[in-house]
Amino acid sequence: MPIRPARRITDTSPKNFGMFAKAVGMKGDLIHLELGMPAEDTPQHIKDATVAALQVGAVHYSDLQGLPDLRAAIADTLQKRGMDTTAAEVIVTNGLTQASFAAFMAFLDTGDACLLLAPYYPQHIGKAELAGARVQVAPLDAANNFAINPDLIAPHITPQTRAIALINPCNPTGRIYSRHELEALADLAIKHDLLVFSDEVYADITYDGADHIPIATLPGMKQRTITMGAFTKAYAMDGWRLGYLAADASLIGPCMKIHTSEVTHVNTFIQHGGIAALQGDPSILQGMVDRDRTRRDLVVTRLNQMPGVTCADVQGTIYAFPNITATGLSAQECADRLLAETGVVVEAGSFYGDAGEGHLRICFGCAELDVLEEAMIRLQRFFNDLSQP
Repeated sequence: MPIRPARRITDTSPKNFGMFAKAVGMKGDLIHLELGMPAEDTPQHIKDATVAALQVGAVHYSDLQGLPDLRAAIADTLQKRGMDTTAAEVIVTNGLTQASFAAFMAFLDTGDACLLLAPYYPQHIGKAELAGARVQVAPLDAANNFAINPDLIAPHITPQTRAIALINPCNPTGRIYSRHELEALADLAIKHDLLVFSDEVYADITYDGADHIPIATLPGMKQRTITMGAFTKAYAMDGWRLGYLAADASLIGPCMKIHTSEVTHVNTFIQHGGIAALQGDPSILQGMVDRDRTRRDLVVTRLNQMPGVTCADVQGTIYAFPNITATGLSAQECADRLLAETGVVVEAGSFYGDAGEGHLRICFGCAELDVLEEAMIRLQRFFNDLSQP
C-alpha cells in the first residue's frame, strides 16, 4: 500500500510554473522574458563582503532572528521609508518566499481565508492552503488600471477572512498604489480586523519620482501589517535567498516559531553581504534602477507601437503588463503562439487570475538591451502579421 501524504499536501493546489514550464527543454533561439530574474550581476562590494566574512570564520550558528547588524541596517532602511521599525521587529529570512510562508503559517488557521487582489501573485495560493486556509479573490478593474477600489474588494470579505495579501509595487501590473488607494485598503483592514501581508520586494525599483508608501506607515496599520522584503530584485541577489519580514513586536513571536522550526536561521556569512548591500554606495543601486528604467522605456514604447497592443506606463517593478484584448486572442493563446512562432517566452496575464485575462506579463528587467530589442522586433512582426486581414 502506498504511503499516504499529509492532507495539507493532497488538499493543496498543484504548483503551476506557467510558460517557464512549457519552455523548459525546448530547442531553438528562445528569449526568456517570463521570469523575474534580474539581468544584472550582484554588485562586487556585496560579493567581497560575503567572501571576507567567510574567510574570517563567519561559518557557525548565529542569531536565530538574524545578525543584529543586518537587522539594524534593515530597520534603518525601513525608517527611511517612514516605518517605525526597530531591529527587534525584524526577522532575516531565506528570501521573501520564506518570509511570507512564515507569516501565512503563523497567522492563518484551518477554516480561515486570505484575500488576494487580482491580478495576484500565484505563490500565495499554495502558502495559504498549506496553512489550512482557503483563498478568496477580489478582481480589480483593468479599465481603471487595476486601482485599489474598496467597492470591488469589500463584497469578497467574509467572516472567515483573516488577512489581505498586498503586493506594492505590484507584480504583475507594475502599479505603485497611491496613498488614497492604500488608505482605502487600510480602512477595510481596520473595519474587518484583518492582517495585511505586504510584499514590498520592489520598493526600491520605482521610476519617474513615483512614491512608494508602505501601508504599515498609515494610522492604525503597524499593529496589523507584516511587511516583507528581500535583496532579490533591487540588488540582483535572487540566488542568495536573503530577505526579511518586519512587524510590530506583538507579531514577531508567532513568526519566529515558524521561522526557527523551518530553518533555524539564515546562512551566517551571506548576511554580511546584506549589510554591505544596505550600507554601500547608494549610487550603485541607483545605477541599476536607472538601467531598468532604460529597459522599461524601450519595451513600453515599442509595445505601444504594435497593432492591437496597448501598454500602460510602468511605475515600478521590472514588468510590463500590456493589454492584447484587441487582437482577439486570449492571454494564454497569445503567449503560446508567441513561444511557438517567435521564440519569445512571456507569461499569460491569466496566470495571475481571471482579472489578468487579455494581458501578458513581460519581464524587461531580465535581459540586456540588445536582447530586448530583438524580442521587440519579433513581437512587432507577430502582431503586424496578426493584424493583416
